[in-house]
Formats: sequence, C-alpha cells, structure tokens
Amino acid sequence: MLAHEAEHALADDLGCGVGLDAAHPLALHQERRADIEAARKLIHISDLAAVAQWADDVRLAAAELDVTERMLRIRLHDLNGEGWPWPATSKIAG
Repeated sequence: MLAHEAEHALADDLGCGVGLDAAHPLALHQERRADIEAARKLIHISDLAAVAQWADDVRLAAAELDVTERMLRIRLHDLNGEGWPWPATSKIAG
C-alpha cells in the first residue's frame, strides 16, 4: 500500500480528495499506473525468475517475495505473461 501511495506522490496525482470520482477515467488511469510502478519497484525480475524456479503457485511466490498476491499478479500481467508461470485461476475441472 505504501509503495502504491508513494507512486501517487511521485506523479503529483490529483487524487480523490479534489473531486475526482473513483470511476473517473483519470482516476482509473492514476490507480493503474501507481499499481504497475509499485509492482515494478517491489518485484525485481531477477527475484521473480529465481522464485519461479521452485514456487508452484502465486500464493507461495508472493509470500517468498514479501508482496501481496494482488501485487504479484499486477507485476506478472505487466510482463504480459498473464499469470506466467502460474495460472491466474485454478484449472481443476470438477
């Protein structure tokens, strides 16, 4: 959360407190950008590659990287892997 908020400060974002509705396109863009930049800074590609060698799911990898699963998913999506090397959702058929 702090990394995300720091990205807002670094970008001089207007924020919700000055009249931007959370659904406003500018607010959505600012939130997305803050998420991506925070994920890039929190999860270095070399660390991700090392963990991907042995971790068999996103939960375990996120714990090892000391980030939330959400932040790890944002970083993975940013790498255009859409969940690489772990699937975004369970593929178990019932």
